[in-house]
Amino acid sequence: MPKIEVNKVAEILKKNEISPAILRRVIEEMNLAVQPEGPEGDKPPAVKKQFVIVLSDPDEKMPKHDFVGWVLQIPENESVATTQDRIFRSSYDYNTTKKGQLLPVKTVGEAIENVPAKFFKEAEVWVKTKTPVLVLKTNNEIPKE
Repeated sequence: MPKIEVNKVAEILKKNEISPAILRRVIEEMNLAVQPEGPEGDKPPAVKKQFVIVLSDPDEKMPKHDFVGWVLQIPENESVATTQDRIFRSSYDYNTTKKGQLLPVKTVGEAIENVPAKFFKEAEVWVKTKTPVLVLKTNNEIPKE
């Protein structure tokens, strides 16, 4: 259903010579109808969120510099060691398509960002973040003070 502003409706009613008292009542009712009802109208806008990967590194074996990763999902009963093979299989399948032959993916990052979800779904891997997210490492301890 098309939406129309209250001001335009008021102009149309004035052109059709509606009495001012009726016009005022109709405009007031329309203004009340377009106002948000209850507490929903008072809500602040939703906060945008991002994914972060936090790795436990109590023995400090990870490199000191920042690095990035992607958040993926695989079936619960499958080994996480198969995740890379699933990405590779999806990439191979994509590269055999017409679009994949024009713009083949050559890296894992390109595959995650550019391969459509249907190829990942066939390999039972679901990409949660198409853009890489920063990985944060921690020594896995909460300071006492």
